[in-house]
Formats: sequence, C-alpha cells, structure tokens
Amino acid sequence: MLDIKIVTENQQTHTRVPDQEFGDLVHRIGTTGDRFLVVQRIPDIPGTFIQVWHEAGGAYDVEHRVGGAATHVRAVVEAPEQVAALMVRWARQESGWDAGISWEGLGLPEPEPVPEIAADIHEQLEARVRELLRGGYGSVEELAESAEDYLVKDGVHPVTLAQARQLVERLWLERVEEQRLWSDVTDPDRLERAFAVLDGRGITAREHFTCCRSCGVGEIHAEGRDDARGFVFFHLQGTESAAAGHGLTLYYGGFDESAETTAAVGREVVAVLAEAGLTVEWDGSPDQAIGLPALDWRKRLVG
Repeated sequence: MLDIKIVTENQQTHTRVPDQEFGDLVHRIGTTGDRFLVVQRIPDIPGTFIQVWHEAGGAYDVEHRVGGAATHVRAVVEAPEQVAALMVRWARQESGWDAGISWEGLGLPEPEPVPEIAADIHEQLEARVRELLRGGYGSVEELAESAEDYLVKDGVHPVTLAQARQLVERLWLERVEEQRLWSDVTDPDRLERAFAVLDGRGITAREHFTCCRSCGVGEIHAEGRDDARGFVFFHLQGTESAAAGHGLTLYYGGFDESAETTAAVGREVVAVLAEAGLTVEWDGSPDQAIGLPALDWRKRLVG
C-alpha cells in the first residue's frame, strides 16, 4: 500500500491504495469532469504534493511541490505508464524519484508575509489547535478554518485565515514528528479496525460522527448500507474526551429500535472491540452505553 491520499476532479477520494489501483486511476483520467489527480502524503505535509492533468488525446502535465512557491515545478510526460511509475516513486519517497524528467519552474509568486498574531490571542489559539490535533481528525484546511472561527466575538475575527493556517501548519508538523515515534499499532488504530469489521458485518460504525448523541442517532441510518442491522458511533465531544485522557463512550442500537436487537448489537460490538485488543466496559443492558475507559489516545493525523 502507498501512504497517500488521492483526490480526483470528480471529488472521489482514495487513501492508501496499492500500486495497481494508482496506475488504474492515472489511466482513467482524461474525460470532462475527470481530468486530474492531486496526491498528498499520509500524514499530509503542508505544501508537499504531486498532481497530474490530462485531456484525452494529449500528453500528461505533472506538477510537484515541496514547500514554498519557488519549489513548484512542472513536466510534460507522454505515456500514462511513465506517469504512474513516476508518481509511485514519489509516493514511496525513493531517492532520485524525479530523475530523467525535464522539470521547469512555474515562477509562482511567494505569498505576502503573514502578520504575527497578538500574544494573548496566540496563546489561546495555540492551546485550542493542540487540542484538535490530539483529537486526530480533520485536515490542515479544516483545522485552519476552525482556528479562524474559534475566538470570533460579535462577528469579529481576531485572526485571518492565513494567520490561522500558518499556526496550524507549524503545530501540525510538530505532531507529525511526534507520531513517528509511536508504536506500530495504537488504540485508535485498533478502534478503526474494529469499526471496519463491524461495518462489514452490517453494523454501521462511524468515528467522530456529529456533534452529540441525539444528532448521531438521528443521522446514522442514512450513513450505512440499506441492509444494516444496527449502528455504533462516537461523537465529536467523545473525541475530545478521549484526547483529554477521559476515555470514550460509544453509542449503539438496532435500526428496528427493539431492545433485543439493540442488546445483540451491543454484544457484537463488545466482542469485536475485545478481539481488537481494547478494554471494554458494558453491563449488557441495551440502555447502557459502551465505555472504553483505558484508551491511550494517539490518533494518527492523515489530512
């Protein structure tokens, strides 16, 4: 698998794909509404990406960047096989991946300098961004928007989006360096795998879903497949609790709303979580939420 995220012109997203699937996507592009791929690393490194544009019958325009505007370069590649091989080498971070290609700089202007954030605002905003990063969900763009809106009062933004993004990018990169030192499998990894198993068994399982329990219960039926028997989820407030070291609460139920189905879903959820290596608390009652009290919340950033 390649540790990359691919976004297409038609708004499809593909993550951690094998080489063959990546090659298939390169071969596919060229028609109206499906002419480009934008690829970033997992975890995202702000300002680092590779992308390709192709119109049927023409060559492939490949661009990549690693940092500021001065690093943004372009090359024309004739065959999709060459493009796929080039981009796979980039994804693997192979030494000399870009050799043998004639690259040219685009001469893009550097952005205007971003003013410093006032010290009192900076302290509050940095604390909030660190909380969001510990939660582990959201992209750089989403976190920057949240940071811009965090201290709004009477419609006045104390920071611009550019200021918020600059702060988020710095703290994001710090967190990326931290997670390089983590073990191969963390508790959020185990939880993600357990949810994938449950989803495949007809129990719609969603992480970091909606703002609260009532919204989650009201919206989750539309999230899963038509034949799903039940659901399990945790909401955004639950994520913040887990990131702060207070454990995680999971809400579950049966779509027929019977106590029997709800209890059966609960038993299956608990079994899968335990198989994944997580410590679970539940008394067996369909009226009782499932608790994960001993989580070591180290959620990997993706972007």
